[in-house]
Amino acid sequence: MPPESVKTMTLEERMAQLGVREEDIVEKFIRSGGPGGQNVNKTSTCVYLKHLPTGLEVKCQRQRSQLLNRSLARHILLSKIAQRMRQDRLQKQSLKAQIMRRNRKKPKRLKIKILENKRRHSEKKSTRRKIREIEVA
Repeated sequence: MPPESVKTMTLEERMAQLGVREEDIVEKFIRSGGPGGQNVNKTSTCVYLKHLPTGLEVKCQRQRSQLLNRSLARHILLSKIAQRMRQDRLQKQSLKAQIMRRNRKKPKRLKIKILENKRRHSEKKSTRRKIREIEVA
């Protein structure tokens, strides 16, 4: 098997693993700039990819070959999508843990301490009331 077909197989497997379809990717070719000589100026070797569901964009012009830039851009796009999925999963886990911490039962001593602080605070407030309010009540 030629090495190029092995690379495309792994790319296709990774796309399937992440749930990325070929129809979800918009691909454009742009003229590159920078080093590369006359080849860069004459051919559109820069590859632009956009994943429509996530809105992630990738532009790749590392190599002089359009074919190499296409595969590199796809690898970069897939790694960005995987990173975004990891971040979403971690964010959901931390939110779930935060809700669990918020909803767990408080220890009895803590409840007693909170109620004692509330009572002390109300006594402080009652000593600060104006004289008129005390006479009316």
